[in-house]
Amino acid sequence: MSRINAQRLMADLRSLAEFGKFGTGVDRISFSPADLEARAWLLSRMREAGLDAAIDSVGNVRGVTKNASRAVVIGSHTDSVPKGGWLDGAMGVVYGLEIARSRLESGRAARLGVDVVSFQDEEGSYFPCLGSRSFCGELTEEDLGRTRTATGESIREAIARAGYAGGAPWCLDRARHVAFLEAHIEQGPRLEAEKSRIGVVTGIVGIRRLKITSAGQADHAGTTPMTMRKDAVRPLLELGHRVHAEFPGLSSLDTVWNIGSLLIQPGAANVVPSSAEMILEWRDTSVEKLDQIEATLMSWISDLNRQPGVELTSTPIARIRPTLMAEPLQTAIEASARAERARLMRMPSGAGHDAMVVGHHLPAGMIFIPSIGGRSHDIVEDTSEEDIVLGCEVMAGVVDGLEAV
Repeated sequence: MSRINAQRLMADLRSLAEFGKFGTGVDRISFSPADLEARAWLLSRMREAGLDAAIDSVGNVRGVTKNASRAVVIGSHTDSVPKGGWLDGAMGVVYGLEIARSRLESGRAARLGVDVVSFQDEEGSYFPCLGSRSFCGELTEEDLGRTRTATGESIREAIARAGYAGGAPWCLDRARHVAFLEAHIEQGPRLEAEKSRIGVVTGIVGIRRLKITSAGQADHAGTTPMTMRKDAVRPLLELGHRVHAEFPGLSSLDTVWNIGSLLIQPGAANVVPSSAEMILEWRDTSVEKLDQIEATLMSWISDLNRQPGVELTSTPIARIRPTLMAEPLQTAIEASARAERARLMRMPSGAGHDAMVVGHHLPAGMIFIPSIGGRSHDIVEDTSEEDIVLGCEVMAGVVDGLEAV
């Protein structure tokens, strides 16, 4: 017997995708007109469902189940990257809306409510996971004054422009909230490749990002002998080669790394590079593994600096801690997926989500469903309707199972 209304679920998802529609995707940057319109629409849908709904002081849209002393928080985000996909984040919010609405209709909400949330600015147009940080009490006055846009607008200014200033933030209630659940498309190819329909997220990776700069000396590339050059790019290329050659032996099966930026100055074919910069990132759910890789990198940089003419410096530019999902919720997701006869697999999330913030304050669980072709953060992002509905049914089953906890 279905716990949700699949037709209504899909209708809400497609209605939400009209706000900021761009081709087959959406362009719904946080605090943009499309984002504000989507939040107003969601607010009305929550109220129509019978939830106590409001938009808080940072733009979080929340719908609280009335007359319930205990509740599960279900949600994600409805802002997008530029020219992004229609399901990224939005699906997790609409799951929460549909499950809360269905439980109210069935008379089960009083036993365990569902509080639905669309967190503001998960994608970080102003400040990554702004809304979930606010919900968890991690947002500071200094954060609100930060400027993160090309126009120079701060978070505080964006809040005032949106008309959200003056309200109160919606905050985690430890006496009420028993868990946080988030559903998301996988944003990668593993589920599809394994022919699995449900991903049970074990944890969200920590991220280390390092900027490595190299100082050299600009000289004529045609007249300066190779043995007399101070070439800024050479040690970075040597380091990059060592990363790709030796990281596999240092890493776990789930470790990933990337050299995503390499800048060379003055950037001319006939000039020896005077400076160069490389940004290296690595991700894993284990702090110990992240630390081991970092220590090895530092030793490699020290080795290179002992060579004549090499001057490398390193600067950490991101240190995001891993977040493990609550084991009882992983077990509950598995049980619900098996009840739906869905093939499943346990897997880490290589991308960040609001659950990585909330999971340090509440027991958190995440469900992934397959991304067609592994595509995401692009207008081609898509997932079959059958998988979308299945994921919502599985999450609804988890909520049913938490009633007795």
